[in-house]
Parts: sequence; C-alpha cells; structure tokens
Amino acid sequence: MQGQKIPATVITGFLGSGKTTMIRNLLENANGKRIALIINEFGDLGVDGGLFKGCGIENCRDEDVIELNNGCICCTVADDFIPTMMKLLAREDRPDHIVIETSGLALPQPLVAAFNWPEIKTQVTVDGVVTVIDAAAVAEGRFADDHDKVDAQRIADEALDHESPLEELFEDQIHAADLIVLNKSDLLDADALEQVKQDVSARSSRKTNMVAASFGNLGADVLLGLGVGSEDDIVNRKSHHEQHHESGDDHEHSHDEFESFVAEAGQVADAKAFVEKLTDIIREHDILRLKGFAEVSDKPMRLVIQAVGTRIEYYFDRPWADGEPRGSKLVVIGLHDIDENAIRQSIEQAA
Repeated sequence: MQGQKIPATVITGFLGSGKTTMIRNLLENANGKRIALIINEFGDLGVDGGLFKGCGIENCRDEDVIELNNGCICCTVADDFIPTMMKLLAREDRPDHIVIETSGLALPQPLVAAFNWPEIKTQVTVDGVVTVIDAAAVAEGRFADDHDKVDAQRIADEALDHESPLEELFEDQIHAADLIVLNKSDLLDADALEQVKQDVSARSSRKTNMVAASFGNLGADVLLGLGVGSEDDIVNRKSHHEQHHESGDDHEHSHDEFESFVAEAGQVADAKAFVEKLTDIIREHDILRLKGFAEVSDKPMRLVIQAVGTRIEYYFDRPWADGEPRGSKLVVIGLHDIDENAIRQSIEQAA
C-alpha cells in the first residue's frame, strides 16, 4: 500500500526565504512528473499562485495550482486543507506528486500531522518536509528584520524572558524539516556559510541534512524522492506550542502578533523610482515582507515585486492578459503595531 501512495512534499520557510522561486525551478526540472501545487498565503491577495497560473511551464496546468487564502494553513487544517486534499484525490487524473507551499508564518507540524487523518493516510504520504532559509539574512542576524530589536528588549527587561514569536516560528520550521535549503548562499563566502550551518543546527535537537542553493536552483532529484514518511515521525517534531502545552504553560499559537493587508497604488510611472520609494517605506515602517504586482505606464508586461526587509527584487514576468484586472497591489506583512493607514498612503503616493 505504501508504494501506491501519492508522495507529498511540504515546503516551508520564513517570509522571503525564496520558496516560490525554488518551486518554479522544481517545476521546470520535474523530469516529466505532473505536480499539483497547494499554495497557502498569509493575506488576501494570492501573489504566489498568480506567479504559477499561466506560467507556461509544461507540467504546471492552471487546474493543478490550488490557492488557500482563508488563513494560515496550520490553523485551518480541518476547514480548508483536508477538503482540498479530498477533492484533489477524487480526480481521475491524479498527480504524480503533490507540493504544498506553506505561508511564511505557518507551523509545519499541524500540517504534517493532518496526513494521519484516515481519509488521507491511505492515499498520500509525506515524502519530506523541506525548510527554505534565507542564509544571507541569518548570517546578518536577520531571519526577521525586527529580531535584533525584539531580542534587545528581551535582554534589557527581565520580565520579557520569553522568545519572540518570530524566533519560535523560525525554530519550529527548522525542527520539522527533513531537508534544509540554505538559499541565497551566493551572497556568502565559505566561512560565513559554515557559520550559518552551525547556527541553524543549534536550533533543533534533530540532525537534518542541509544543502546550499542560489536562487532556489534545485531540481526534482534533490527535493523529491526523500521517502521519509514524515507523518509517522510527528512525535519527534513537536513545536514550541506543543511543548508549552505539554508542560502546562498557557501558550497559544496565534498570528495576532502579525498584521497583513493589501495596499493599492494604481499605475506606476517609473518602476525603478517606485522600488526606491518602497525601500524607504519598508525601512521607515519596519515592514517584514512586501510582495505583489504593479502596472507600469506604457509597459505591456506585469511587474513583480518581492521584498524581504529592504532587499527588493523586481522584474517583468509576463504580459497582462486580456480582461485581467490591472493596477498595482502589494501585500504588506509586519508586526501588529505597524501603521496601516500611513503605509497605504505612502505606497499610493510612491506611484
């Protein structure tokens, strides 16, 4: 029976680590496998799913790209993930492999545990959990832009003896992994990369293989076929939430620490100038993640914008489709005290 199950790969990682780019490279080097994608995003605008639909990759049909935008997948397993999986498994043309991209704010453990639900366990197995890490950010002590500030407050105030929510998420994603991808390694020299490996290893009691990557450039031979069956090993991958719960601590996993909203900017007059202004806005308001699409005047192509901290990538990915709603929409993610109104106004004025 195990050999007849469809393998599923869970790809997790913090905001801006490069999960979507890695998945695109995977699809382009899938060795003929037909892969179904389930994409979960924190926020109402499906940016990552929009990058795959109509992408032109041979084994990436629009009907095989499924978006879950109703909340963090680790909190909506019963309501969203299980029904989605059942619909996928009910198809006559079932995929060869399922890839699930979690939100950057998700705990992987509840998702892996969901594969033990009877209606799923008989048909699907978790081939492996792949955690993508921004190695350059970790080398700078910045798996999140606000980590240094939060950590300084915790050290200065004895009453703040708990870890920041960002650090717990980061460690939970590492602890759940069967393979860790140290992405953006091209930005580091050998000594710095080795230090990142040691730092990441120290954050989990589990010993996990690591592989360095640049621009997520890894193929199916590396990411697929791990054959772990991670759902059978869930007891060894407990999150901070589960550990606190078992010890009797009053600790809940919640995304109340984070704020997410969509900002609109209409047409952009100059792409480069717009991105430079966005950099200033990100710096001023301590924005963790910013991503979306922009319409540039006199350009037939859609501009993709991806930012983690003040590091921004932008490029034209494809022409606007006939009848497709245009304009500029950006998902903004930050800690709960960010000034939404000020950021909206600044982004609108930046265009």
